[in-house]
Amino acid sequence: MTTAATVLEVNDLEVRFRMKRKHLFEKPSHVHAVDGISFTVERGRTLGLVGESGSGKTTTGLAIARLVAANGGSVKIKGTEVLGLEGEALRSQRQHMQFVFQDPYSALNPRLRAGRIVREALDRLKVGTLAERSQRVTELFGQVGLSLEQERLFPHQFSGGQRQRLGIARALASHPDLLICDEPVSALDVAVQAQILNLLRRLQQEMGLTYLFISHDLGVVQHMCDEIAVMYAGQIVEQTDRISLFQNPLHPYTKGLLASVPSADPNRRRTKQIGIMGEPPSPVDPPPGCRFASRCPLAEEHCGTETPALRAVESGHRVACHLV
Repeated sequence: MTTAATVLEVNDLEVRFRMKRKHLFEKPSHVHAVDGISFTVERGRTLGLVGESGSGKTTTGLAIARLVAANGGSVKIKGTEVLGLEGEALRSQRQHMQFVFQDPYSALNPRLRAGRIVREALDRLKVGTLAERSQRVTELFGQVGLSLEQERLFPHQFSGGQRQRLGIARALASHPDLLICDEPVSALDVAVQAQILNLLRRLQQEMGLTYLFISHDLGVVQHMCDEIAVMYAGQIVEQTDRISLFQNPLHPYTKGLLASVPSADPNRRRTKQIGIMGEPPSPVDPPPGCRFASRCPLAEEHCGTETPALRAVESGHRVACHLV
């Protein structure tokens, strides 16, 4: 249900990639990267998407930003459907949603100076006058902790953390409502990670930003997010607030993820944990029933034949599992 405070609403989003055929008469096949997921993000809040590699987290973010094509479903930014937009309508809508990429080393044009990189977004989206764009670039450099002199430098003259600050400044240039952060600190040193995360939190408080935060690092997600959705094999298997997820995980996959995080707590080491064994199912030919059934130590016979619905088992806590 969309409310005035809802910035992002995703319903039954599907993304499939067609596989290359080995010969002319081979039946077409597809990779089911994202398979019917739904969620909303309220203004000023952060939703985290977590899961192992290949679960569909990044593809979800790219589809929302219209950087890959969706095959079905709905994505609304502030009530406006974006999947059907083309041309100038899509360009105008991009002001409201921007992307912070994972690798700050490859996300910036090495031939442009830093100030031009940030200004380019304003020029392409035709935001403000020429004088206002120059002033906006200077303001953004100050907001992300870069100096005025650094506007004339090239990307190779920045450290990794500074490049990510530059990427954040570029994303903020058009005053977006939604910022999609795709593992924005995974390529950085631990000390620099903390600086960038604190910067993102400060900017959110000052500017009222809404984040879709994609990560495989549960420690980072716990620090950044208000609500967390756990993805497995292209589907959301559990979604709740941060405290409930870490204190009372309900899905066996979520329990296995949390058990894999190193801990110095002796009480936790004495507690029997659920492990995740085996390999995830093929995204080309997903199995019937629960997609985690083949790896789940608690699975029963009907888990392999009946697909569990993502249902509310407690207030604000949704789980896709027959056994919960």
